[in-house]
Amino acid sequence: MKASSLAERTAVPAVQRPPRGALGSAAAALDAVRRALLAPLYRAYEHSLAAALAEGPMPRHVGIILDGNRRFGRARGLTDFASIYAMGAAKLDDVLAWCADLRIPMVTLWVCSPDNLARPEQEVSGILRAIEAKMAALAADPAVQRLGVKVEVIGRLDLLPPELLAALDAAKRATAGNARMTLTIAVGYGGREEIADAVRGMLHGFTAQGLTLHEAAQRVTPEAIRANLYVPDLPDPDLIIRTSGEVRLSGFMLWQSAYSEFYFTDVNWPEFRRIDLLRAIRSFQMRDRRLGR
Repeated sequence: MKASSLAERTAVPAVQRPPRGALGSAAAALDAVRRALLAPLYRAYEHSLAAALAEGPMPRHVGIILDGNRRFGRARGLTDFASIYAMGAAKLDDVLAWCADLRIPMVTLWVCSPDNLARPEQEVSGILRAIEAKMAALAADPAVQRLGVKVEVIGRLDLLPPELLAALDAAKRATAGNARMTLTIAVGYGGREEIADAVRGMLHGFTAQGLTLHEAAQRVTPEAIRANLYVPDLPDPDLIIRTSGEVRLSGFMLWQSAYSEFYFTDVNWPEFRRIDLLRAIRSFQMRDRRLGR
């Protein structure tokens, strides 16, 4: 018998790898099992945290920067922007219920900015269609009436298509009589744009009063600018949350956020959970809020 070579004698048999799709399915199955096993622990932890937070100060106004829709879609191989943003829009129902349970009376959601509206047409269409559908659903939702949610809208509304404007107006009219919670939808909104619009409105007012340039300059105060913001009576947000791991405001409520507390989470917006909101409030309650004093 012919002697085998050293290479033949020491060769490691090739490992038969399962197809890539099978690996993905197995990983998904293991993740589902892990979630199922951990679910009771998470529920107990969430209940305990909520009970502890009930003893501390709650933010009266929470602003949320809804970031991470595209990352969420890419991680799942989704390419239809309308579907991706619809998943993000569906999260609104949960947030309203959570905030009502926590007795948070004001919530502002930053849906999109003027810069977002300059994205590729297919993506912008997906964003606007998701907002329009959600506003139409919200206007007819009995749960919204039961929670006492009143809808307000801020932003450069002249940038929006007529169909979306009609849906936003319908949501405002349908909820105008509610008073327990104010939901402000920031769409086509930018903080720099709001300040510029406020200054412009203030100057128009001075002109209408017949003031000279010198007289007008003497009347430029923080109070005068605030009086011309999109919703002057809306209190400043106590807490601003940004999802998806980005650590910046990107122009959200620049005037109003001078003394806001910030909380940044890695969770993408469509995956935002009640426990994530509770953790943000726990962080808020741990801050020493001196408000400049």
